[in-house]
Amino acid sequence: MTDRVIFVCTLILAGIYFYATEQLPSLEIGDPLGPKAFPRLLGIALVVTAFILLLEIMRAKRKPVPRAEKAEPFDFRIYTIVAGVTAWTFGYFLIFERLGFMIATAIFLLGLMAYFHRGKWVSNVLSAFGFAIGAYFLFKLLGVQLAPGVLPL
Repeated sequence: MTDRVIFVCTLILAGIYFYATEQLPSLEIGDPLGPKAFPRLLGIALVVTAFILLLEIMRAKRKPVPRAEKAEPFDFRIYTIVAGVTAWTFGYFLIFERLGFMIATAIFLLGLMAYFHRGKWVSNVLSAFGFAIGAYFLFKLLGVQLAPGVLPL
């Protein structure tokens, strides 16, 4: 049942996203694709992801699901983890403009990876900073303006 709710919510979110994308103003000069190209690609990816989930739901119906012996007790730690990640993401939004995309993203990812991938400091640092630097230059290549922050980029 949860998968169906996620599927419907994803389709609703995609519809809202497409509507918001169409509200962007179109420019008569400049790039022929305009500012709507990247958001449209993200919207299409969201719809494709929803339909992949639908295929997984349909495939899971064919297989018998083993019945659980005993329901698991309520685990409060899950809610504290979700609250912590939410607070960490809010902190990322607060420091994004001041520190810039590269530094803020690297710190954000490093914090998450330090918690979820404990003890693997070398791979965590390389992954966090590698992703932030790679994503920054990919966005630059696509012509997306990102907050430079304290770095002279």
